[in-house]
Amino acid sequence: MHEREGSAAGAEARRAVPGRASRTDEPLREDLLLRYIGAMAAASTHQREPRRPTGRGAPARPSRTGHRASSASDVEAEPLLVEDVMDASAASVSGDSAFMAIARTLTDAGVGSLPVTDPEGRVMGVVSESDLLAKAAVEATGHRPGVPGALARRRLNESARAYTAEDLMTAPAITVFPESTVAEAAWLAALSRLKRVPVTDQEGHLVGVVRRNTLLAALVRDDEGIREEIESRILTEEFPGTRPAIEIVVRNGTVDVWGRMERADARRLLDRIEGIADVTAVVDHLTAV
Repeated sequence: MHEREGSAAGAEARRAVPGRASRTDEPLREDLLLRYIGAMAAASTHQREPRRPTGRGAPARPSRTGHRASSASDVEAEPLLVEDVMDASAASVSGDSAFMAIARTLTDAGVGSLPVTDPEGRVMGVVSESDLLAKAAVEATGHRPGVPGALARRRLNESARAYTAEDLMTAPAITVFPESTVAEAAWLAALSRLKRVPVTDQEGHLVGVVRRNTLLAALVRDDEGIREEIESRILTEEFPGTRPAIEIVVRNGTVDVWGRMERADARRLLDRIEGIADVTAVVDHLTAV
C-alpha cells in the first residue's frame, strides 16, 4: 500500500476507534467499532496480493512461514495475521459429546463457546452456553414455558430435546484461516458478534482459536504504542545516526516531531511516520542542519 494511502486509511481508522463515542450510546459505539475495523480491513486489502477464496469465513493466502523481510519497508507491508495472535491450544468437544460433558468442558476451559469437531478433527459447528440453557432449564423445572415467536420457540424446543454436541451446536461454524489477516478476522467477528472464532486449515481441521479481545488489541494501538514503533523501528533502524537528536510526542494519534536533521532525511522520516496506519497527522517541528 502506498504510504499516502496508508495514512488516509489510518486516519479514517483512528477517527472511528472504539471508546471515543459516549459510553451511554451503545449503538453508536458499535457502529464506530465496525467502521474502525472496516477501515483496517480495507487498508490491509491494498497490502497483499490477490487471492482465491478457499472456504467459509475470511479468505486465506499463502503462509509467510519462513519468510524474512529484507528491509523495514517489507515489514510494514506485511499485515498481522491470525496465526500471529491465535491460541494454538484450543479446547473443543466431539460431535457425540453428551450434555454434561459439554457443560464441564465449558466450565473447565473458562469459555462461553466451544468448537464441535468430527472424528477427523474438522470443525462441524460451535456449541455455546446459550445452546445449553434451554435443556438445563427443562431438566431443572420439568416443563417448557411459553416463548413468544415461532422461530424462538422451535429453537428452544430443539435444544431442550438435544443430547449431544452435534444436536445442540450452531452450524455451519464461522471460521477463519491462520493466513487470514487480523483485520479480516476482526471484521468477521464484529459482524457475527462472536467472542471466539475457530481457526482451521484449508481442510477444515481445527488448529486454534482467536479471541475477539485479542483481535481488537492487535488492531488498536494507543499513543504510546505508536511512539514506540516510531522510535524502535523507524528511527533506530532507518535513522540510527540521528536518533539521539529527535524527540517524538504523540497525542490522540497526532505525532509531533522535534529535533535537528538533514533536510532530505527529515522529509523521508515524516513520510515514514505518515505511513503508520494509526497516525492521523504529523506536525513538523524539525530544524534543518
